[in-house]
Amino acid sequence: MTEMLFREDAYLQEADATVLRHTPEGGIVLDRTVFYPTGGGQPGDNGQLDWEGGGLTIATTVKGDHGAIILVPAEAAHLPPVGTVVTQRLDWVRRHGHMRIHTGLHLLSVVLPYPVTGGSIGAERGRLDFRMPEPIIDKLVVEEQLNALIERDLVVSEDWITEEALRANPSIVKTMSVMPPVGQGPVRLIRIGQGRDQVDLQPCGGTHVARTSEIGRLRLGKVEKKGRDNRRVSILLD
Repeated sequence: MTEMLFREDAYLQEADATVLRHTPEGGIVLDRTVFYPTGGGQPGDNGQLDWEGGGLTIATTVKGDHGAIILVPAEAAHLPPVGTVVTQRLDWVRRHGHMRIHTGLHLLSVVLPYPVTGGSIGAERGRLDFRMPEPIIDKLVVEEQLNALIERDLVVSEDWITEEALRANPSIVKTMSVMPPVGQGPVRLIRIGQGRDQVDLQPCGGTHVARTSEIGRLRLGKVEKKGRDNRRVSILLD
């Protein structure tokens, strides 16, 4: 099992680690990593891996079996031997974009309180699919409400809930297409705002900014009808 340093500190951009094994496909498993693996609509991180006498570019990161996180090289290359101490460095600009968009999408689900049927996160734009039969009447109003939440500079924090408590309070699960993992112990929650200022609380394993003001201003992009009861709403960094 790989220790998830990104879970402890989403702002950690560089860290040393030890190579545990190679995968048959040429991936690298470390004992701990700052690289977030593809999941929950958020892309896997990319960056650089260096060690004494070598280095390579990491194209993406994916989940493996038994809690392993696999770093995927950009091209076939000489891999650091098992037991080698390596230094991993994130493509921080891309990751930080993911964090800003991801947190912005949580706020979008506050402004548009409909069940979420899908989503995707990029470094400059993202989207949520909603079970929303009726169209948005005024996009500008939605955009203004979204940016008003951002400007409140709300604290973004994490909490944990037992699987039993989650089953007893299913309303905090907004996503219909991706359910929180069960059978793995406590479920991580992302909270936006504190006390009476709390605006959102939902299960999520991704990376987020520490305060909403860090997102910056967002623009509402296309609103597309996707099926009888579904609409796709996009946001972009302004």
